[in-house]
Amino acid sequence: MGNWRDTIVRPGDSILKAIESVERGVLQIALVLDEEGHLVGSVTDGDIRRAILRGVTLDQPVERAMNYAPFSVGPDHDKMELKTVMLARRLHQVPVVDGGGRVTDLIVIDDLVRGSRARDNWVVLMAGGLGKRLRPLTQDRPKPLIEVGGKPLLERIVENFVSQGFERFYISINYKGEQIRDHFGDGSKWNSEIRYLAEDTAMGTAGALSLIETPPEAPLIVMNGDLVTEIDFNRALDFHAEQGAMGTMAVRTYEFQVDFGVVDIENGSISAINEKPVHKFFVNAGIYVLEPAALADIPRGRTTDMPALFESWLATGKNCAAFPIHEYWLDVGRIEDLERAKRKAQSGGNP
Repeated sequence: MGNWRDTIVRPGDSILKAIESVERGVLQIALVLDEEGHLVGSVTDGDIRRAILRGVTLDQPVERAMNYAPFSVGPDHDKMELKTVMLARRLHQVPVVDGGGRVTDLIVIDDLVRGSRARDNWVVLMAGGLGKRLRPLTQDRPKPLIEVGGKPLLERIVENFVSQGFERFYISINYKGEQIRDHFGDGSKWNSEIRYLAEDTAMGTAGALSLIETPPEAPLIVMNGDLVTEIDFNRALDFHAEQGAMGTMAVRTYEFQVDFGVVDIENGSISAINEKPVHKFFVNAGIYVLEPAALADIPRGRTTDMPALFESWLATGKNCAAFPIHEYWLDVGRIEDLERAKRKAQSGGNP
């Protein structure tokens, strides 16, 4: 299942090194140990993303992101009792420490639960746009079927989800949607089930969800059909569950530099001058996780955009979470973006 010693980082190591440890193997955790092997803390994917939301940068020490009091057990723990606790608290890993606080092992939930626990989550891919910014390439075919590295963009997206264990898809279609339906069929080519949400008119990034006839039993992932990214969608689902949110929006950092010196003025006097400052924001990344109950809040047959849906939840006090992404992400909306995606695919990326 992996060697827990490969997860070790030191308190002074950077968060970026912890990310490498988390993503290196199947254990998906970094154990922060001192030189004597004492457990100082732990870092999971969720810890890192919450730190990013607080403004912590990846070059800062791992201490800025770690959990200072991770749940741990002694060497004489009861496995059945531990399994119950881990499932109830959604713990994927638990370190084992001796009487002196030194780590001796790492228990992973998959070692306690036999068999695969495939997710039943549906993935909704929004593929009904006109692709105006990519014309003339979209004159005779929908944008999701434009090839990137010898394969349609949407097919790459589907295969990425399938490689992560997802096999149930809705694809919203409108402009030249029959071409998409003809290409993917029922999804059996990918050992998956694919259904279609046919829009008569553009319904927005959330409106098409009102066409889902059978409410899902588990949270669903919604993603724009022109995105390429290397995020782990299972981690997005885990983060959503940890936050207890009605909806989770993936966000990424966007920054721009003012080309001039910015002058701060108080009572007619200059108080400070900031030369070409850089401003940072979190922006919508076009990926969402929604609770099944969220569909009841979407008006049927009306154009509804996802930001408006989240705003309605905020107005009524419902919890909305932000899932910050630091992984590769590209919106293939313009010709130059398409060329970048092709270069990424040629270099062996996705794409």
